[in-house]
Formats: sequence, structure tokens, C-alpha cells
Amino acid sequence: MTPASPVSGEDRRTPLWRHLYVQVLAAIVLGALLGHFAPATGRALKPLGDGFIKLVKMVIAPVIFLTLAGGIAGMRELGAVGRVAGKALGYFLVVSTLALLVGLAVANIVRPGAGMNIDPATLDRGAVAGYAAKAHDASLTDFLLGVIPETLVSALTSGSILQTLFVGILFGIALMLVGEPARPLLATIDRLTAVVFRIVGMLMRLAPIGAFGAIAFTVGAYGAGSLVRLGGLVATFYLTSLLFILVVLGAVARAHGFSILRLIAYLKSELLLVLGTSSSESALPALMTRLEEAGCDKAVVGLVVPTGYSFNLDGTNIYMTLAALFIAQACGVELSWGEQFALLGVAMISSKGAAGVTGAGFITLAATLSIVPSVPVAGMALILGVDRFMSECRSLTNFIGNAVAAIVVARWEGKLDRERLTEALG
Repeated sequence: MTPASPVSGEDRRTPLWRHLYVQVLAAIVLGALLGHFAPATGRALKPLGDGFIKLVKMVIAPVIFLTLAGGIAGMRELGAVGRVAGKALGYFLVVSTLALLVGLAVANIVRPGAGMNIDPATLDRGAVAGYAAKAHDASLTDFLLGVIPETLVSALTSGSILQTLFVGILFGIALMLVGEPARPLLATIDRLTAVVFRIVGMLMRLAPIGAFGAIAFTVGAYGAGSLVRLGGLVATFYLTSLLFILVVLGAVARAHGFSILRLIAYLKSELLLVLGTSSSESALPALMTRLEEAGCDKAVVGLVVPTGYSFNLDGTNIYMTLAALFIAQACGVELSWGEQFALLGVAMISSKGAAGVTGAGFITLAATLSIVPSVPVAGMALILGVDRFMSECRSLTNFIGNAVAAIVVARWEGKLDRERLTEALG
């Protein structure tokens, strides 16, 4: 049973102003204007954006748990679970590495930080101290231990996608192994899934309010002036991400029988929501529903999308290598090719587990730079003022990357209804 989409009920006969994507787009424009012309008021509206994101995060754990547990139990074969997970992780590794390489290549070709001649001693170390401290605490061991929740129930209350994913997989496998006696519980899970997705649909109606508050705060707090001062870096990052989506992800999509542009058009409501809130998590439940409606198997979506939110962050990967080299160039630090590939290797590890939450990319960058002594961590103060604007692009790229990944893995598994996909994207 596929739950009703929070946005798919808007058919072509609905008046334009009642479409969710139109409402969110209008909210973004109005919020940006308010933040620009009345910065104090814009900053005061921050609780609207924060409140909406909290509402959505409230249902993310149940959505992931129910979808994943029910989907795995429905596979009825343990080998199928391992096969899907293996294919997904292999795809993530290849595409994420390509994203890091693209960021590295563009930084060397465009050199957005060259000529700034910044003395690291003059930078405000205190401005990034909090991010560096969080990055220092996030060791690989802590990350691995953090996947294991305190209790089965706490996995649904901790806010950690990986913990929910871990328990959902265990629960689904247990349901599968118990077999026939667990069928009534599986039917209950299906009914609960429908109820939770109905809640998601209700919450999505508040998306314009959340987007309005979030974008008004961003523009009011950081101002358009910060974009002008570091416009070269921001423009380079946006163009690089666009290049990655259209060329790399576009080629992957074309090789698997669908158009990246049509997929983007299909997900326009969710993409505008991500743009407005600067968080790909805000649209996670809706993305899972939309992919199921487009013909992807429920179990594949339930496994690939939540896992991708921690292990397939294409936008964050582009940002990390591009921003790290920008800081090095701005501070007059010339990195050898050996040092750059060492930086890439560290970024491959530190980027895993940075779920699509606002600001996670900045913390991950701090973690990377703290391990590579050639680039001063204090240099992050240079981009602190525009990081929020780049956060939106990171989230959008991460979101599109995970949508493509789910369709690709579903096709590899023979779990993609090609007719439904063509109809949805057409």
C-alpha cells in the first residue's frame, strides 16, 4: 500500500495559487524582500523556519522506521536486503568520490581565493571556535558508536537518522525471520505508515510559512552584502553544483532511462521547500513518497534514501574540497598535489554521517581542516558570512543526488515500474 502524497493531490485543474510549489516560491520571494528591507523583522522571524523544521523532523524517525521495517519484511529474503544495501553503498562511494574530485578540479581551475592575500593571524578564530570544537569531538570511533542507540525506543527519539536506520533494519529482518506469526504486526505497520504519511501531508501545508520565516532570517541576518563580498566563491560553488547535477547526475540518469531535468521538474515542490529551509531533511518524507509514486519499490526507497542522507551527500562533498582550497588560496597556502589528494581522502571519511541538517557541512569542513594542518582552520572565518547561502545549494544537490540514487538502485534490483516512472516524469 503506497501512502497518499502530500503534494500529488494537486491536479492540473487546481488553481495555480493553490499549488504548494507556487505558495512556497511566493513565500521565498516575500521572505527575501522582507529580510532585505526590514532586517530586524526578518531576524525576528527565525522561529517560523525553526519551528517548521522541528515539525518535520518530528515525523522523520517514524517514517524511516515504518517504511524500512515494513519494506524489508516484505522482501521475505535476507539476501535481497544485503544486495540492495551493497549496491546502494557502492553507488554512494563512486558518486561521492566524483563530487569531491569535481570540487577539487574546479578549485584548481577557477582559483576563487587567489589574490586575496589574507594573513591567517588577522582572522577571528573565535568566530569558528564552536564549529572546530564540534568537529574535534566527532572522531570516527564516536561516529561508529553513535550508530548504536541506548535502547530500541531511543532510536526513534534521538533525532539520529543512522540510529533509526540501524534499528529499522534490525526490526525488519526480525519480522522477516519470524515469518507467518509476524504477519499481523506487518499489517499494523502498513496501517501506521498510512497514518504517519497523512500527518506528513498535513505538515507540508505549513511549508510556505516555514520557508518564509527561514529565508527572511537568512537575508536579514547575513544581508545581500555578504554575497557581494564573497560572490566569486558563492557563484563558483553554485555553478559547480549545477554542472555536477546536469553532467554527472544527468549522465547517470540518461544511462538508466530517465531525464534529470524531468526529475527536477517532478520534484519542484520538494526542491523549493529545501531551498527555503536550507535543509534537505525538511523534504525527506515527501521525497520517499514521491519516489514510490514514480514506480520505485517501497523497500528500496526505504533503505536507499535514509542511508543516502548520511552517505551520499554530493553537495557537501563539492563544498568541502572547493571551500578548503578557497581558504588555502586566500591565505596564500599552495598545496601540492599530494596534499590535495590527502585532503580528498580525509574529506571522503569526514563527510560520511553529516546528515542533511543546516550547518552540518560547515562542521564537516572544520573536521577536515583540523586533520590537514597545511590549511588554517581559522580561515573558515572568511566564509562564515556566506555559508548559509551555500547551505541551500548543498542541500539541493544532496536532495537531487539521493533521488537519482533511489531510482538507479531500484532499476538495478528490477524493482522499478518503468511505465509509472515515465508517466510521473512526463
